[in-house]
Amino acid sequence: MNKVALVTGGAKGIGCAIVKRLLSDGYKVAFTYNNSEEKALSLCADLGADCKAYKLDITDSNAVNSVVEDIEKNFGEIAVLVNNAGIAEQTLFTDITDEMWHRMTETNLSGAFYCSRAVLKYMINRKSGKIINIASIWGETGGSCEVHYSASKAGLIGMTKALAKEVGLSGITVNSVSPGVILTDMTSHFDEETMNSLKEETPLNKIGTPEDIAGAVSFLASKDADFITGQNLSVNGGMNI
Repeated sequence: MNKVALVTGGAKGIGCAIVKRLLSDGYKVAFTYNNSEEKALSLCADLGADCKAYKLDITDSNAVNSVVEDIEKNFGEIAVLVNNAGIAEQTLFTDITDEMWHRMTETNLSGAFYCSRAVLKYMINRKSGKIINIASIWGETGGSCEVHYSASKAGLIGMTKALAKEVGLSGITVNSVSPGVILTDMTSHFDEETMNSLKEETPLNKIGTPEDIAGAVSFLASKDADFITGQNLSVNGGMNI
């Protein structure tokens, strides 16, 4: 039986690219979605029996535990977890409400915590596994008008490094990937002038694609990365050199 990769937020954008790449790498892939049911079901229909979708609110720890248990019992042993699900929002710091702050941190940071905790129950017992967190360039450098987003992604990078130290003796690696500017729904609201400006700020003079991030995840999930843990791989075209 093929090993299973679990990808949160896998119905579209970077998550969808990761699902397709890991399937091509030989994994069975379970992925979660929250509001994109039509896209999720269509994706599963296109990709076949080795792909399974689960509706999940990753901010609900009990629901996370139930989904992980179901995957382990009915789909296969989770060898790789990709914490990809997340949200973004641009607003002035003084306009960030309590609700906005909690929603951002619960989704981007607590959700990854809940999912990691749930799969580690099984990974530690098997003495193997890989956890890959999708962070952000703004978690490294900070982004103006995205303080709550930047803080949540910086926290995710910090969690990556700390958890890697804790579970290394159990044969588990924990790494993160920090995308730069990528062509997804999160950047679709930018106008052409803004996108051109971001392109010019990037030494490679281009905007990244979801497939660029999927390639980095594929590497970290492979045996070639067995001696890599606690690292944050920046995939940003050189934007923060």
